[in-house]
Amino acid sequence: MLEEGKLFIGASRKPDDSINKGEYLELKFGNRHGLITGATGTGKTITLQILAEGFANAGVPVFCADVKGDLSGIGAIGEPKDFITKRAEQIGLPTNPYEFQEFPVIFWDLYGEKGHRVRTTMSEMGPLLLSRLMNATDAQEGVLNIAFKIADQGGLPLLDLKDLQALLNYMGENASALSNQYGFISKASVGSIQRELLILEQQGAQHFFGEPALKISDIMRTTNDGRGAISVLAADKLMMNPRLYATFLLWLLSELFEELPEVGDPDKPKLVFFFDEAHLLFNDAPKALIERVEQVVRLIRSKGVGVYFVTQNPLDVPDTVLGQLGNRVQHALRAYTPRDQKAVKTAADTFRPNPEFDCATVITNLGTGEALVSTLEGKGAPSMVERTLVRPPQSRVGPLTEAERQKVMDVSPVRGLYDEDFDRESAYEMLTARAKKAADAQAEAEQQTTQANTGGSGWTLPGFGDDEPAAPAGKQARPRSSGYQRETVVEAAMKSVARTVATQVGRALVRGILGSLSRR
Repeated sequence: MLEEGKLFIGASRKPDDSINKGEYLELKFGNRHGLITGATGTGKTITLQILAEGFANAGVPVFCADVKGDLSGIGAIGEPKDFITKRAEQIGLPTNPYEFQEFPVIFWDLYGEKGHRVRTTMSEMGPLLLSRLMNATDAQEGVLNIAFKIADQGGLPLLDLKDLQALLNYMGENASALSNQYGFISKASVGSIQRELLILEQQGAQHFFGEPALKISDIMRTTNDGRGAISVLAADKLMMNPRLYATFLLWLLSELFEELPEVGDPDKPKLVFFFDEAHLLFNDAPKALIERVEQVVRLIRSKGVGVYFVTQNPLDVPDTVLGQLGNRVQHALRAYTPRDQKAVKTAADTFRPNPEFDCATVITNLGTGEALVSTLEGKGAPSMVERTLVRPPQSRVGPLTEAERQKVMDVSPVRGLYDEDFDRESAYEMLTARAKKAADAQAEAEQQTTQANTGGSGWTLPGFGDDEPAAPAGKQARPRSSGYQRETVVEAAMKSVARTVATQVGRALVRGILGSLSRR
């Protein structure tokens, strides 16, 4: 459905219900972001599906989340159905037969059940997003920032949950000494963070943190015939922990922003990213986080990435972000409550008016698979809003079976790259080894001191194997000079950390716009 650098969305209707003209999204404006909104059951998922198909056929990789489990059908060829044939006829597409197609798909899953494992490390997540994931207080966020700074300066890789847990244990045990260097560290805050980490672990977050970490290049693949691969994240189970879902997608945006080079305004996007259930990103989000999301959305356009938010209500997206979404597809809204009525007015006011109809009235009367569409055109100005019948998908409407999904995974280009855990030496192993070394050193020192204080290797009696005379009664045996100065566990551990830091002078660790660690 690609025509001269455009994606076909559907056909607009005149007030008398006759077909007016085709509605398109120009590829050169695909990185100007977009918004797909509408009430449940109005056709948002189908719109996401047909846009993903269009971008893929144009050679643009796509990343999207399968929230309800039915988007996986994009990996199978479509099937003739009455509503598909009827819609194709309505908008003037060939129907004998309709041009069905399957698309190149890579399935991903944080839990490794319905797709390839997708992970990141604690260092790449960073303290800000981790605080968001844990719903941390300001004090707890401060402790997390200190933890990451200690890890950076001490050469302690934070890869998985146990690494951060080990570092927090160390911080709690040495809170007083560390507070003098890094600022106040509350043992209560450390304990609260540790409890939150246990909750995250019970919710399955341990599957998300670790190695091998996802490489951005693996969600930006194209096929040998030039089509963009569609990465589909299985999110039906993930949605049981919506904060983890939103934090993961926000982390992925941050990684894209950090790793991709500036490209300006390309002829077509380098990647299109669909953020479904977008309200989960902004619900109860602190102002600082919303400001940084706004910054990422504004700047990532120059990296060639288009971000499309999918949600039920346009009020779910803050105005500062909403103003940057140039391509709009508005499905039906219901105006039963004052908030619903406000949402209808907000949606209507964001469109360039069409003198042939009233937007606010039409929004509440749209049918399933029908939408108000406005995209950027010309020099980047929004087109006049049109009432549009969205085209039917070319791929399957509905989910794949487990056998079909497995078949797709068996021929996946990333098969075997992420399916097995890799647990290399990191903060947990390093801190454990240092603590053991310090404890062994202290035990040896105590043993030598005991031996010196008793005058030998053990308790002996004069005349039975002791060459030295016994000390006079009432006097302490003089300790032998061993040359060993006793160290506490803390002193030994701190010296070990200092030695590690000294060997890594000049190590540059740059944290990105959302507090994550740039890869080397």
